[in-house]
Amino acid sequence: QLHLVESGGGLVQPGGSLRLSCAASGFTLNDYFIGWFRQAPGKEREGISCISVSGSSTMYADSVKGRFTLSRDNAKNTVYLQMNSLKYEDTAVYYCAASKYSGAYFHPGEYDYWGQGTQVTVSS
Repeated sequence: QLHLVESGGGLVQPGGSLRLSCAASGFTLNDYFIGWFRQAPGKEREGISCISVSGSSTMYADSVKGRFTLSRDNAKNTVYLQMNSLKYEDTAVYYCAASKYSGAYFHPGEYDYWGQGTQVTVSS
């Protein structure tokens, strides 16, 4: 069975940091373009970051640019989303997704596999 598993979510105070991980089960992430999305209650799913197969190219939504860093360790078959300077508005369920299409970017329909999501709550 092929699927993705996110981990690392939790409760953090404003200004704090979290690192989310995305690991693959049943297939190799190394061959896939990876995207991170989030969905807050009552809002649409938002693409926030994505990374090329080699890891040499990344993109960020304006809402997280300068605060979040996406990287991948193909030797560990894992992708990491480092989130710093967290704000209340970053509260959401965070999902990673994998696509064979290198132009998937922030288009959810272009992704082949999705994780179950991990909750991030920013609260004092």
